[in-house]
Amino acid sequence: MRLTMSVPLIIRLLPRQLVSLMLLTFLSVVAMAQGIPLPVELLPLGKDLGMRAGQTVTPAFEGWYENEEGEIELSFGFYNRNSEEVLEIPVGPANRIIGAPNDDADQGQPTRFETGRHWGVFTVTVPTGYEREVVWHLENRGKTFEIPANFHTDYVIDAIVGDANGNFPPKIRFSEAGPNGHGPAGIITGTVEARVGKPVNLQAWVSDDGKVSGIVAMLVARSGTTPPVDLHWFKHQGPGDVEFSQVESRIPAAGGEVATQATFGEVGSYLVRARITDMAGPEVAGHSQCCWTNGFIRVEVSQ
Repeated sequence: MRLTMSVPLIIRLLPRQLVSLMLLTFLSVVAMAQGIPLPVELLPLGKDLGMRAGQTVTPAFEGWYENEEGEIELSFGFYNRNSEEVLEIPVGPANRIIGAPNDDADQGQPTRFETGRHWGVFTVTVPTGYEREVVWHLENRGKTFEIPANFHTDYVIDAIVGDANGNFPPKIRFSEAGPNGHGPAGIITGTVEARVGKPVNLQAWVSDDGKVSGIVAMLVARSGTTPPVDLHWFKHQGPGDVEFSQVESRIPAAGGEVATQATFGEVGSYLVRARITDMAGPEVAGHSQCCWTNGFIRVEVSQ
């Protein structure tokens, strides 16, 4: 028996993102055939090479996973196409989450957008079976971007359960005997009190299973060494600049303490993010989402 379906029916059965990608591909072919360049934002990871500033930041949906409490974590990242310019977009009408369970526009999304592609920088937590659409709405350069979460099983990621190589994400805690966080949702702590222009000490304890993914796994297997993990501090949210005495640190996989001094430029509420990656990291791990962890510190800065 021969089974046939109409094109509209096939499209209705496909995931929304796949349909969008197919449409963009079709438009790209048509545009190239007609000699009409598409806006760079409509091309997957599109970028005008050599542009230091003036380009857009677009949100990205990485996938979802179930946390230990049985809730769903929706993981989001972003892509800043500039090679030098960092954008600041405060939480509000131009940077908000639509459709979260508590309808709060602030779900821990970044307000500072460093250059390049950044994977899984925050998650939105929803109960299992959640039916509302969750969308990250982001406006910049006179353009509006909206990326919806997709609850289809095709978007399940190995964020905390380990990948095919048995690689689990690093762990982080903010006190020596405190609880560990792992994966994109990680752990959040605070509140740390600080004053404008006065350095405050931020500490973290980090460990890993010593495993890696992707092509790096083959290199490590040949060397017979246990790779360390890297920690990078970011200003995640806040009204002013944040300077770190030590932005990056390398820690043995067996575990260790790391510290930096953060100096805040303005009064207000801040969220500092520590990203811990093993040697695979998001850049080279391919489809794997197992290889990094976020830790967040709330900081209140007074005059």
